[in-house]
Formats: sequence, C-alpha cells, structure tokens
Amino acid sequence: MTDHAPLRVVQVGAGGMGRAWLSTVAADPDVELVGVVDLDLDAARAGAELAGAPSIPVGRDLPALLADTGAEAVLDITVPVAHHPVTMDALHAGLPVLGEKPAAQTVAEALSLAAAAEATGQLFMVSQSRRYNDQLVAFRQHVRALGAVGGLNTRFAKAPHFGGFREEMDDVLLLDMAIHAFDSARYVLDRDPVSVYCESWNPSWSWYRGDANAAAVFTFEDDVRYVYDGSWCAPGDETSWNGDWRATGAAGSAVWDGDHDPSSVVDGAPGAPAAAPGVGTEIAGSLASFVRAVRTGVVPDGEVHGNVMSLVMVDAAIASARSGQRVVVDDVLEQAHATALEVEREDAVRERLAAWTSVRQALASIHAADRATAA
Repeated sequence: MTDHAPLRVVQVGAGGMGRAWLSTVAADPDVELVGVVDLDLDAARAGAELAGAPSIPVGRDLPALLADTGAEAVLDITVPVAHHPVTMDALHAGLPVLGEKPAAQTVAEALSLAAAAEATGQLFMVSQSRRYNDQLVAFRQHVRALGAVGGLNTRFAKAPHFGGFREEMDDVLLLDMAIHAFDSARYVLDRDPVSVYCESWNPSWSWYRGDANAAAVFTFEDDVRYVYDGSWCAPGDETSWNGDWRATGAAGSAVWDGDHDPSSVVDGAPGAPAAAPGVGTEIAGSLASFVRAVRTGVVPDGEVHGNVMSLVMVDAAIASARSGQRVVVDDVLEQAHATALEVEREDAVRERLAAWTSVRQALASIHAADRATAA
C-alpha cells in the first residue's frame, strides 16, 4: 500500500476487543487512527493512548466526530446490538465500514445493512477474522484435491471464562463462536447451506446463562453435509480455537487440527496440493484486506452480501434447536427479509430491499465476486 497515504479511520468501540483492534491499527502503516468513539470517554481516551495517538479527538457520537476528523473509513468494534446503528450512521455519512462479526444482531438487521451498502454505494465488510489463516487456506486446497466432497466435520471444545456480556448472551456458543466455524465451512466447501437440524443445551456445570453446547448437521448445496459439534464449557483436552477439522471425498480425506499445517491422503498417497497465496493473520489480515478493497474496489472476503449467509447459518441453527425441527435456510432468509421491510425507516434502503425478488439471488449477485476474490 506504499502508493497511498494511510487510510484515515475512526474506530467505534474501545472495550476488550476494541483494544486488540487499536493495537492492530497502530501496527499497520497503511492505516492512521484519527478518532475513537465510545460511550465511556475514559475508555476512548485510554484507547487513543494505547494506539499511540493520545491527542486525537474522542467522543460518544460518531457523526459528530466524523465531521471533525476527515475520516475516510470507520471500524465498528462494538457489541453486536450496536452494529446496526453504528454501521448505518457510517454508511450514510458516505464512508466504508469494517465491522466485527456478526454483521448485526439479527439476519433482518444484516439484510438492512446490505441494502444500505447498495443504496449508499459504500463497502461494508464484516471481519470474520478466523478466515485470515494460511493454514485454513491450505486446508481448503487439500479439500479441493479430494474430488467430490461428501462431508466436512468440525469438533470444537474450549472452556473460556470471559465474564461480561458473553456469559449473559442467549445461544452464546452458536451466536458468538460457532459463526467462525460456519463461515470457514462455507469458505472450505465453496458452497452455501440449504438446511440444518440442530440441538443445543447447557450442561449443569456451565457458567454461561445461554446454551454453551451445540450439535448441528447442515445440508449444503450438492447434498454435501457439514457437521458441527461444539462446547464452550469443555475443560481438559481442548481443541484449537479454530476447531479440529476433517473432510472426506471420493479420492481420500483431509484433516486440520486448527493449529498446525493440514494434511491429506489422496488415492492412498500423501496429498500435495498447489499452494495458494497467503492472506495474513486474523484481524491484521482482515484490516489489510479492507484497506486493499477500499483502495482498489476489489470485493473482499466478508463483504456483507456474502457474509450474511454465515449469520443465516447461526439463526437457522438456533431456530432448529428451539423448534426441534429441520429448518430450511431460504425460509429464514425470507422471514428476515419480510421483517427488514416492515421495520426499515430509510426510504432508499427500503427501496433496495423491496427490489430483491429473491433474497438468495440478491445476496449471490455480489457473493459471486466474493468467491472469485477468495479463489
């Protein structure tokens, strides 16, 4: 990015995750932090100091701060309930947005933001940071070498004591963590989900209010199955934060433990797929991808139209767990679309939503470019 001056950004959110982003921004020469927004002004000031910019403006109100900073982009690192209003404010201010996952608290809100990105002509990219892992990229290459893929499995077992909002969330594992695995499954399979059957529960020893365990079977396009088995209260013999993965295909199997290089056996011999370009590491890779997209116009991994389907997987799994029934993904999309149309107050956004005769097709029109970029 040496041909450009650093991208001037305002970050909204200076809590725990916000501090990680502020450190990442400070380390990236292609980005300049020009303001910090947080409801807690002391946290905003501390964040600016952490980023090595103690004299930059801070405030509680994003639109007001944008007017004072000459910002070129916004980083939305707030809690999920704030993602829709913060991102909407930034898009309507004419600025591209990189936001923490999930895109929004509900699929309806995510569709609203996708329509707002269309209406304003601005990029909204969701940071699915665990896609930015060269081992995951390599695993995808191994899976592609298996021929016709029949199934993909993820086992996830961790026991973190976060404190704070996560321990009070509904459906905490599915909403806050499983979305990473679901998004990675879409990336590895290069397909989208069709339906899901899921059960979730909370063991007696769990320190979470919401369900910390879940098991889900997704049917993907081409009748491929994806199985997720996860727990956030599983002390001892824990998996990687990325989970433990296995894919099976006509020619063999591929495995990845989430922390080391993947491997495969293809036609009875060790797999040796072609290498793919590196993507960087977690939020640093996500930030670099966002800057590149803003500068070049290339559609990045995580562009909201594609990313919505990862959130839909979460909502469909939660709906299945609550109903005890298999849930069809297109039903979730259509219900969310109807809700978004009903509650939307911005005329231009409502017009974009109303123009979507098929939600899946509307999302796929840009997601196709997302896939091509990731290939």
